[in-house]
Amino acid sequence: MVVATPGRLKDSLEKKKLNFYMLKYWCLDEADRLMDVGFEDDIRDILSFVTGQVQKVFFSATMPQKVRDLASRSMVQPIVVNVGRAGAANLDVIQEVEYVKDEARIVYLLECLKKTPPPVLIFCSNQSDVDDVTEYLLLKGVEAASIHGGKEQKERKDAVKSFKQGLKDVLVATDVASKGLDFPDIRHVINFDMPKEIEDYIHRIGRTGRCGKTGVATTFININVPEITLLDLKGLLLEAKQKIPPILMSLGGEYDEINGMIGCAYCGGLGHRVTECAKLAAHRRGKNQGFVDDRMMLSGF
Repeated sequence: MVVATPGRLKDSLEKKKLNFYMLKYWCLDEADRLMDVGFEDDIRDILSFVTGQVQKVFFSATMPQKVRDLASRSMVQPIVVNVGRAGAANLDVIQEVEYVKDEARIVYLLECLKKTPPPVLIFCSNQSDVDDVTEYLLLKGVEAASIHGGKEQKERKDAVKSFKQGLKDVLVATDVASKGLDFPDIRHVINFDMPKEIEDYIHRIGRTGRCGKTGVATTFININVPEITLLDLKGLLLEAKQKIPPILMSLGGEYDEINGMIGCAYCGGLGHRVTECAKLAAHRRGKNQGFVDDRMMLSGF
């Protein structure tokens, strides 16, 4: 068995350090995220080295169009197995969305930490916020650690290890911790900011409520969050029968079903249609949504 990141695997194949002559089973884990961070071409190149009959399996918490297209081109009559709706939020997670102004978020964190016992995972979209939040919590006497792509590999490993062992009560992280790292006992996930993509929100809150346990996810929103993201968030909350905050109720935009499809056919968001999809528009412009910087730094995990 070989476990590898796409870039390193492609390099090994091209340099003939590895071959697929005897390969029987090929699994692509976190398929949606790999496509988002720009590994689509690498994955196609890797598949070109497959010479015989191979069973291919894709695992994905969401099923965007890119993943479906790759499956249809690289598999023979692929079968889709859904555990619930692809892209749906975990029903074991109690989702709480609160309107908090930017300047009040860091102070309000202390109140949110009182909701549950540790361990708690706090997500921030950028590295500077991770550092600021961690420093603030340490000054307030909270046992906190942090990880992001700007830290050395040893620092990230030490932070994850101390958090898993219970030496740290809180882990503050960018989205590098939303995928690929297993924390089975997370009681509470706090989104210090609402991610731009609803798929990232699903991955973040999926760090809690695992293995049949119930978890809590608290998300801060404010006027800086794009309306289309808030509509998608509202759709997810409605689907999961969660409490809808007044600011989301005022937006309107009830999601409905057209020709068997709920929401956007491209990204799976429930609050908009494919004609309004910002992610599709960015893809057509040949641009990436900025997911590369932190996640590509995680090759050591």
